[in-house]
Amino acid sequence: MSVLVILVLVGGAQDGARRALEYAPAPVDNPLKGLVPYANPPEGLFPHSLEFSYFPLSALVVGRDRYDWSPLERFLESVATRGNQAIFRVYLEYPGRKGVIPQYLVEGGLKVHRYRNTDTPPDEVETPDYADPNLRACLREFIVALGKKYDGDPRIGFLTAGLLGSWGEWHTYPREELWASKEVQREVMDAYEAAFRKTPVLLRYPAGEGDEAYAPNAARPFGYHDDSFAWATLETGRRSDDWFFLARLRRAGREALEKWKSRPIGGEIRPEAWGEVFDAAPTRKRIQDFETCVRETHATWLMDTGMFRRKTWSEERRRRAESLVRKMGYEFHVPGVTVRRQGRTLEVEVEIENRGVAPFYYDWPVCFALRDSAGTAVRKFTGEGTLRGLLPGQPARVWKERFDLGSLSPGAYRLVLSVPNPLPNGRPLRFANRDQGPEGLPLASVAVP
Repeated sequence: MSVLVILVLVGGAQDGARRALEYAPAPVDNPLKGLVPYANPPEGLFPHSLEFSYFPLSALVVGRDRYDWSPLERFLESVATRGNQAIFRVYLEYPGRKGVIPQYLVEGGLKVHRYRNTDTPPDEVETPDYADPNLRACLREFIVALGKKYDGDPRIGFLTAGLLGSWGEWHTYPREELWASKEVQREVMDAYEAAFRKTPVLLRYPAGEGDEAYAPNAARPFGYHDDSFAWATLETGRRSDDWFFLARLRRAGREALEKWKSRPIGGEIRPEAWGEVFDAAPTRKRIQDFETCVRETHATWLMDTGMFRRKTWSEERRRRAESLVRKMGYEFHVPGVTVRRQGRTLEVEVEIENRGVAPFYYDWPVCFALRDSAGTAVRKFTGEGTLRGLLPGQPARVWKERFDLGSLSPGAYRLVLSVPNPLPNGRPLRFANRDQGPEGLPLASVAVP
């Protein structure tokens, strides 16, 4: 028996007619973007979808080619239970902390420089001799093992390269003579490049050919993280500020400047600017305009503590923070949809535009479902379209999909678009559209007599 399918677009448009969909700001806690607290923050303070933690290398490397992943697993599982994804960094030196270098390296003769850091904060530091052959082998082997176990793990959103320098931030300031050589840097980057093909890895400093301290990385498949965000981000034109993030990015060349189009930009709001960076008129004059910093860097995520501490901000600060954080990363709006029937085939054209400052860096599946009056999905389809690589300011991308309706039972159905999170209980990606429900974005009503 043939089945007649009658289409009525949501809003009353006829079969084959384009319907415009209304814009509404996307949620602040859309996945893989926004502010990032340290792991397990107090509940209800600020919307977020990512959490961060550090790990000393000694906690994960317990001997030559011997690894204990349990500290990392506990962190990843804890974050995942809250429906969030994780960012983490492994370090070899951390001002004020001891015992972070794997003990077998120390017992094997690794030279460790111990001194008092005169930078902020002034703490005792243990810097290993980065030229040591055993240490270099350890770093390479660890990265290989880490990638083998975790590359593409849906619990992980991003990974900062770490391992070298204070806090894993790729500097030993002010003891710059102790910094790792370019050869060691290249070894670490080579290892990450080979080990991580799915999970994005971010470096601290952009570097082009001829950089005094850093091996070139502009052409490598890494993003960047600015850990003095909104404090030392925008160019000032002063020679003393040539280490600021955008100044370094510009010196690194065109490939570095356009890196955001394919690789994520993250970082951390400078602690001196926490919270106050979202005020209309920050009292600290050094704080740079947050919205301008986001727009110029195309930042997707930023570590922050200011909005995740109780009773440290006003409702006005929170309101401004939510508005500004929404501007980070991607924001996908569906401006229009066209649905038509060709026999038992449903033809759908969905227009997608990016109103954010950066693309989406993952290739999550695009899903369509026909839901009955009770909301049950009676038919599911995986679309051919993708969100990945859609840049801000580009013309709307049009997904053209064809679905075989087969012998649907008589009834009224609703065609719904969604982008599920591969993390089982992770929040789905949500569009910047009004009338969006928990199941996704409704596109059309389908009546089957």
